[in-house]
Amino acid sequence: MALSINGDTVSECSEASTLIDGSVISNVPDRHGFLGGAQYSPEPRQGPPPETVLRRERKWLKMLSKWNFYMERNYRNIKERCRKGIPMSIRPRAWLYLCGGQMLLSKYPGRYEDCLNATGDTKCLEDIKKDIHRQFPTHEMFSSEDKPGQQELFNVLKAYTIYNPDIGYCQAQAPVAAFLLMHMPAEQAFWCLVSISDKYLQNYYSPNMEVVQRDGFILQGLLKKVCPQVYKHLKKVNAEPMFYCTEWFLCAFTRTLPWDTLLRVWDVFLCEGVKVLFKTALVVLIGCLGTAKSRRNCPGLCETLARLRNPPEELLNEETLIYNINRLDITERDFQIEHQKQSKIIKMEKQAKKNGEQSR
Repeated sequence: MALSINGDTVSECSEASTLIDGSVISNVPDRHGFLGGAQYSPEPRQGPPPETVLRRERKWLKMLSKWNFYMERNYRNIKERCRKGIPMSIRPRAWLYLCGGQMLLSKYPGRYEDCLNATGDTKCLEDIKKDIHRQFPTHEMFSSEDKPGQQELFNVLKAYTIYNPDIGYCQAQAPVAAFLLMHMPAEQAFWCLVSISDKYLQNYYSPNMEVVQRDGFILQGLLKKVCPQVYKHLKKVNAEPMFYCTEWFLCAFTRTLPWDTLLRVWDVFLCEGVKVLFKTALVVLIGCLGTAKSRRNCPGLCETLARLRNPPEELLNEETLIYNINRLDITERDFQIEHQKQSKIIKMEKQAKKNGEQSR
């Protein structure tokens, strides 16, 4: 399958552009609060004209004031506006409503504070403390211990371990929680994290990661349908799905995409669900390995994985990526078929293992 970049169908994939070195730190944060690192974006963004932004803001404010009506009667309108991109000024509130965080916030008033005041599991709290400083260290909120972000991040992650002790703490939740904290107050970020962890990425953060493995093979099956050449290449070099999609799925691309692109993907992800992560992964796979030349340049596993970790810069442009996600020829039926197929395989493997243990 060919992809479109800047309006043109690509037949060749260029090498990934080198981003700003993570060691370079600016005294002036960019528009997203980054002082350096791969996410640093010093250039002004060429977004829609101000009159378009204002018109979209008014439409979103109207939708948010009648949210239940639009979700029940005019969801298609919400989906179309999410795909166009949610205005920056509206995004925090829109995300809270889209993922169901606002509903949980209203349903459980005071629950977040109760979780903060609880003692918590010592092992979970120690693991959280070890990970706090690793989350976006070049962002002004998290650049040092005296910044508000690190303490808020600890609080949100601790509160989740109290709220859902069966899951506790998973490292992959930390970048997701930090990402949310960049856009909203801690209590709202907590309820968004709860909704994303328990609904969008259900069972992703369980210790055995069985669901992530299953979804990796679902991704592989979808890739075979939309771009068999890339599927065959990954099989040839023995690139198992877990080698490349684990971080994409567990962290919801927060560690992978340029910031403006990530915001646009999350606009759609929180509206349309986890299938957006699959589509994003497919676009990256096809954009990196979709041409014969790109596959020749990746003769083995190491070269292939390196290519997937450093996609072509032009592929990750926000408009380009969203356009290619929306034009992927994948239906709800395709997702259902692959889900049923992989669930059946897992069930058969469990039964075989159980039979083997009983025969010993």
